[in-house]
Amino acid sequence: MSDLLSTSLYREVRDPAFFRVLAGKNAPTYVDVLDALDRECGEQPDGLDRSDAIEIIAEVLARHPEFQPEEDEPAAEGEQAPVSLPPREAARRVLDHLARCRWLEEPPRKDWKRRLYFDAHGSTLIAALRQIAHPEAAVFTDKLTAVCAALANEPELIERPLQTVDVCLSNTRQGLGELRTMQKSVQRLTRRQLEEDTLKGNLALVFEDYAEQIAHGAYAELIRARLPARLPEAVRRISDRLQDDSSVIAEMQTELLRREPTLSAETARARVRQRLDDLAHLLELVQPMADEIDRRTADFTRRSLSRFRYLQDVTGERRGEIRNFFQTVNGMLSGKRLSSAWEVPALPALRLPETRMPAGLDSLYAPPTRRTTAEQAALDDEVSDAERDEGLRGMARALRDSLSVRRANEFVKRIPGEKGARISSADLPVASEADLTELIALLLHAESNEASYKIESTRAKTREHAGDISLDALPGARVEHFDLIKK
Repeated sequence: MSDLLSTSLYREVRDPAFFRVLAGKNAPTYVDVLDALDRECGEQPDGLDRSDAIEIIAEVLARHPEFQPEEDEPAAEGEQAPVSLPPREAARRVLDHLARCRWLEEPPRKDWKRRLYFDAHGSTLIAALRQIAHPEAAVFTDKLTAVCAALANEPELIERPLQTVDVCLSNTRQGLGELRTMQKSVQRLTRRQLEEDTLKGNLALVFEDYAEQIAHGAYAELIRARLPARLPEAVRRISDRLQDDSSVIAEMQTELLRREPTLSAETARARVRQRLDDLAHLLELVQPMADEIDRRTADFTRRSLSRFRYLQDVTGERRGEIRNFFQTVNGMLSGKRLSSAWEVPALPALRLPETRMPAGLDSLYAPPTRRTTAEQAALDDEVSDAERDEGLRGMARALRDSLSVRRANEFVKRIPGEKGARISSADLPVASEADLTELIALLLHAESNEASYKIESTRAKTREHAGDISLDALPGARVEHFDLIKK
């Protein structure tokens, strides 16, 4: 049975203080110092001169005025604390501390020169920290697509089953790693979007960073891969073509025994089964991870739109002051609940300079006047014949007085003449002012598709000027001359 990770790890680093450098209050300073020393040592394979290392550390300390001495590093008697020491002396103390924590090595030399070497494990860890701090853009290659294609390649699967499974396992793990990187990239961009304070930064994040890294890159490749349609078939072939075929299992077992002769037949068969199970399990993880990327991508789009609208509302000459006011209020009321007893704190004064009301107080909203509810008189359930007749007469009057196209057609129908007859406006049967409503309905619906007539205006026909038009006198009105033509 292999050792625990912690056992093997601390056997290599030999001192827990190796990691304590990255976890204390001075961790930011030490990270920058180690980064600078690692870069310089990488350019000087024969070691870094101690005086040069002190110069490098002094430059880094100048950019970290918050640096404080370690509590387990008391100054020697009569010696000042590192924060009040000259820069080179403070840098020397930091250098000695990193050497004690085994980040730096200073092996003895025959020429008595003091040369520093960066620890190999430290270089590995610093490289990992650089990758975390400066992550590469998310990519989605054809690893998972290649797995689906390899499992669908029947001749290759028959000829080299174990080699195909090993390649598919490697590609699947790399593909899952790419999906995890995509998830982290979208999460990182979402966090940056929520921290963005300007419209320019908001739009740049969407149309530059997100579009280049995700939307037009990795996410577009993920969509083009069509994994939801291909993965179920790949998993099915693992079960039907490999796991349930004893001859294929035996061939894979033979190949594994050829590679590792020390294995027993039972162990080799178990390892073959384990590889097939691992491949099927990893392929089944792909679709949930792809769905999670879809969810995070949609969440980024929604939050970006909300952030854009918010920044539109809070950016401007006076909007910044309003935003600061409400941020102050949010900070003062943070952690309080409406259900619990608390008092409203004294809020800062909100000043609105140069406030004007161009329309006076009348421009302010006036709430509607509330009226007391009066008792409603009950209606009789039974309707008398007289009330029914009066309702019918009122309905008839309303229909008669309505200016509908039906009323206009009825008026034209009463005018003598067959289809195509032309009647002058002066000859219309308007005998009194009461008949003017008929004329209004006639003119109102002249362009209607349901009208049984059309009207030709003399001015539109002869292009006369407004001062030269002729008017026809009718009882109670004068109208511009026109001709009515029955359809």
